[in-house]
Amino acid sequence: MKLDARVIAEAALGLLDEVGLDGLTMRKVAAALDVQAPALYWHVKNKRDLLDVMAQSVFISAVDGIEAPRQGEDWQDWLVGLTARLRHAMLRYRDGAKVLAGTYISDEAMWRTVELTLRTLEDAGFGMPEAGRIFPILLHYTVGYVIEEQSRTGAEYGDDNPYRPERIELIIDAERYPRTARMVADVFDADFDTEFEHGLRVILAGIRATAAER
Repeated sequence: MKLDARVIAEAALGLLDEVGLDGLTMRKVAAALDVQAPALYWHVKNKRDLLDVMAQSVFISAVDGIEAPRQGEDWQDWLVGLTARLRHAMLRYRDGAKVLAGTYISDEAMWRTVELTLRTLEDAGFGMPEAGRIFPILLHYTVGYVIEEQSRTGAEYGDDNPYRPERIELIIDAERYPRTARMVADVFDADFDTEFEHGLRVILAGIRATAAER
């Protein structure tokens, strides 16, 4: 197999379930590819560069085949579908959201997705630069949500996961903090898919309301 940035990124992503992002090193990636570590540096300059190409690979897989809204499709439903694609792509990998957080993606897939999003928002009545602010808001919400989601269910805690509902119930004094105890129980019992879309709909409703005020 010819070594290039894409091949290196896929090998690194394949190691995440085993070692996590903190345990990922150039040496381990090289070993997975059965090459010496210096061979990687012809294609990725350092771990920062490696994370960028890993993020790019995840993003490309998320938006593969994405098209503009179908005739009659609501712009908000289209954006919910787009962000759901990105969320599920990140969830395929341990620490997948941390890979995307703060990374730089320079690829045709990114520019095409942004262009489709801007056009969809313009068709919905948003002007520029208002439409230009919306894509980053949705991207940051999605990455942040999945970081939290993966932290709650992540491998780092093992059997001692403090986010288990039964553990939370023991920590909070329900007599002193009844509302907090009820809220936390509801939050940690909730379905991640449902909560993700609910939060997204709240954001979109705020965007719509803000646009109407203007």
